[in-house]
Amino acid sequence: MRITRILAQSTLALGVSLIGLGSANAELPADPGIGQTTLPFPPEPHRAYIVDVEFENFVAGRVTVVDPEKKKMLGMVSTGFAAPSTLSRDGKTLYTADLFYSRGTRGTRTDVLTAWDTSTLSPSWEVLIPTKRAETLTQRYALGASADDRFVYVYNFTPSTSVTVVDTKAKAVASEISIPGCVLNYPVGKRAFASLCGDGNLQVVRLSDEGKEISRSHTAFFDPNAEKLVERAYAVGDTYYFVSTTGTVRGVDFSGQSPKILPAWELVDQDTEKKAGWAPGGWQLITVAPKLNRLYVLMHDAHEPMKWEDPSPFVWVYDLKTHKRIGTLEAPNPIWSLHATTDDQPLLLGTNISGGLEVFDLKSGKHTGTMERIAKTPIQVLSH
Repeated sequence: MRITRILAQSTLALGVSLIGLGSANAELPADPGIGQTTLPFPPEPHRAYIVDVEFENFVAGRVTVVDPEKKKMLGMVSTGFAAPSTLSRDGKTLYTADLFYSRGTRGTRTDVLTAWDTSTLSPSWEVLIPTKRAETLTQRYALGASADDRFVYVYNFTPSTSVTVVDTKAKAVASEISIPGCVLNYPVGKRAFASLCGDGNLQVVRLSDEGKEISRSHTAFFDPNAEKLVERAYAVGDTYYFVSTTGTVRGVDFSGQSPKILPAWELVDQDTEKKAGWAPGGWQLITVAPKLNRLYVLMHDAHEPMKWEDPSPFVWVYDLKTHKRIGTLEAPNPIWSLHATTDDQPLLLGTNISGGLEVFDLKSGKHTGTMERIAKTPIQVLSH
């Protein structure tokens, strides 16, 4: 076992150190098997990053890097408390918004944006950010990058809400932008981000090349008194898809000067499926395979209003053009969060409740296996 080998090496190192106390030149060679792995670049299209908030501990988390095709762990980075994570568009960097206390669970708080090299899995640089980063379960768009990787957006909650804009070129905080009554930061193109507001509006903040706010707008999106829209959307380019807890899909295209609200459509048939109790649920409950133009949704067969975030083994598949259900998938274990890779031979990856990863080949629609216990609380999956 690896632990046994490390213990043996530690014992040997102690013995050699004691023997060599009389010699100022006594030195042990580095172990070439630890911390020396370099992953290829560009990254493989199926390489996945499993964000683990370590719910039983919560002092520190991790991101586990895996090859889901070979069912192989490739490496790991250690992060701060419940750190939101995102990948740069160029594939070179994994960003984490880390939070640390000087005494572990108490003391002086330090927040940093850390840039990790995706090949060496070592930190390239970090920037001190305001100690306001949202202390929530990790979700998409609590951290995001601009389309050209110039800026990274960090969502803050104190409980007032704001976004810290980090300039990755200057490696410094460019600004902090207040977004009262709104949540998260959905990146839009090179110089804007959107937020979802409690009054049912979408707010879009546009930035200068220096990362300062130059304008903002509001667009009516949904009626918060009529439905519960889940803020954990999924983006394909600048088009974002949201779903309500009862199964309404709402899309918005941010590529123009103002948001274009797409026609809403339903996941479930109102007369039969809805009456039978079918509705979406889970944490990261939707994803899209863009090359197949398909939407994947975690579904409950006995939906209860206060339990809609519970995991489920059932995944329904929809054609994004026709809005018709074209298939179903079922995992051997309940899934909490979904993610589809973006290549021509996409995989569907689902984190299960035992800390594992369920893997589906989306061309064949077959479940190809489970990676057991790769994390303790795998809450989100990222890929290039």
